[in-house]
Amino acid sequence: MIKHFLDPATTSLKVCGITTPADAHKLVELRVPALGINFWPNSKRYISPDLATPFLKELEGDIVRVGVFVNADPELPLRLLESGVIDIAQFHGDEEPDYTVPFRDAQLPFIKAVGVKNSDSLTHIADYGATAILLDAHAPGVYGGTGDAFDWNLAKKVIADYPQLPVLLAGGITTINAESAVHDVRPAALDVASGSESEPGVKDFDKVQALQSAILRAR
Repeated sequence: MIKHFLDPATTSLKVCGITTPADAHKLVELRVPALGINFWPNSKRYISPDLATPFLKELEGDIVRVGVFVNADPELPLRLLESGVIDIAQFHGDEEPDYTVPFRDAQLPFIKAVGVKNSDSLTHIADYGATAILLDAHAPGVYGGTGDAFDWNLAKKVIADYPQLPVLLAGGITTINAESAVHDVRPAALDVASGSESEPGVKDFDKVQALQSAILRAR
């Protein structure tokens, strides 16, 4: 499932910021490839690992489960990966390449998010040894979820420079621009939080289905 989700040849969808079991199960029903759970306590879409674990375990094998962490003690993502609560960890903070060494050593999959301000932001992408890279708008101290876009030409450059590295595109993706994002950038996946919601943490499944349709039209 992870391989299919991150296949650079076919853009897929990750709906991030899931906060309820009902929304998670609805994504499975709609055949969305991946969901994201935010384990950063300061996020308006935060859910504790204790609350998320029961329904994430129920969904094992039905959808790719991505746990989102921000400058977390690596013990937590390691534990959730090794216990099968999540399939992939996503590091969305200020983590340096050294932070990812335990995950690389254990051959555990992870995504490193990079806030893109300019081309200098992309200098050390390969140093993380990540399973995939997520490119988001540069927002110091906010760590994603701003709903802002960045210059997608920079994403296209990363994809051209690292053709074997799956790239997820985030930041300001909505039902309006999703088709253009896929057509122009050709990322492995679109990562959408606010663009799939009626309010933070509450998914709007009309928007989710519109995003799916946009991706299909652009493929």
